[in-house]
Amino acid sequence: MKILPITDPAFNRYGRIITNVDFSGLVEAMKKTPVPEGVVYEPAVSELEALPVMKELSDVVYGEMPIQIGYCNGHNTKLNAVEYHRDSEINVAATDAILILGSLQDVEADHTYDTAKMEAFQMPAGTAVEVYATTLHYAPCSVEGKGFQVAIVLPKGTNYPLKTAHPRASATATDNEDHLITAVNKWLIGHAEGGLEPGSFLGLKGRNLDITE
Repeated sequence: MKILPITDPAFNRYGRIITNVDFSGLVEAMKKTPVPEGVVYEPAVSELEALPVMKELSDVVYGEMPIQIGYCNGHNTKLNAVEYHRDSEINVAATDAILILGSLQDVEADHTYDTAKMEAFQMPAGTAVEVYATTLHYAPCSVEGKGFQVAIVLPKGTNYPLKTAHPRASATATDNEDHLITAVNKWLIGHAEGGLEPGSFLGLKGRNLDITE
């Protein structure tokens, strides 16, 4: 799979590099977080949220919205699924990491999506990007088989359990995206080979992308 740097102009449709926030303290703190053989996601970590960057991100990037800082760490080479939110997501790379990205505008009316439309971008350690709300994304991928550590910043409450029952993937796909909701502010489209929980909507068509192929 072709992997472009985040400085490539192709990245501009999916997000932007953030240069007006000091992420050095967050990057150092992230180096102390665990790196499992699989992938682990924590939506909010008190040690990370206690850092000065918490207020700076809330004020500067999110316009004083309440936010949360967590992480996604581990080892991964495959896409498995795509998700999107109603707000931008900030990714801060403590290690080199690869993001596989696509455009929400390319999702079909029945909520299926062709993975051949996605592109991969490598983030160097120490950099941060804003992933736009209209960008399909999922867990980062490893670089050269090494573990990755990426801080994840989102509006407060995102990715927590739902409080209301929503129709799941057993429902017929229509123009109502409610059956894609798997957590607060999280809409998910999975791949049949992605190993997702039963009931997830499996609308990804084509290959389950692998950065090693």
